Amino acid sequence: MKKIIALIVAVLFVFAVASVSIAAEEKKAAPAKKEAAPAPAEKKAEPAKKEEKKAATKVMSVSGEVAAVDAAAKTITVKGKKADVVIAVDDKTLADVKAGDNVTAKYTTADGKNTAKSVVKKAAAAKKAEPAKEEAAPAEKKAAPVKKAPGY
Repeated sequence: MKKIIALIVAVLFVFAVASVSIAAEEKKAAPAKKEAAPAPAEKKAEPAKKEEKKAATKVMSVSGEVAAVDAAAKTITVKGKKADVVIAVDDKTLADVKAGDNVTAKYTTADGKNTAKSVVKKAAAAKKAEPAKEEAAPAEKKAAPVKKAPGY
């Protein structure tokens, strides 16, 4: 009986030492896995740089009168509230916009060059707004007072 108990204690001791040994090896192996993990994190950092570039090319807007149209350089100069802005435009916009037009231009800046995303003339929008004001005037009529029914 004593031999069986001694054998069981010895087996339990071996399992205890083996489990501690295996746990220690897993802890040593875990940092190795963490070292391998930064490589994918570096790959994730590259798209983050692309996102920063996208954020750096945010869309800006300027409203004002077109001061100049340069057909050779395919640019227009818009007099903004703070400063004049030179914007590169496509051929269609270049044909539609003339000096003296009031416009709102949305553009991005890349490598020191402003490129138009959209250019909208204000004159057409102002004409559409005027009829809306005329329609609003008749709506100001006062409603007739409500008569109460007898007994209330």
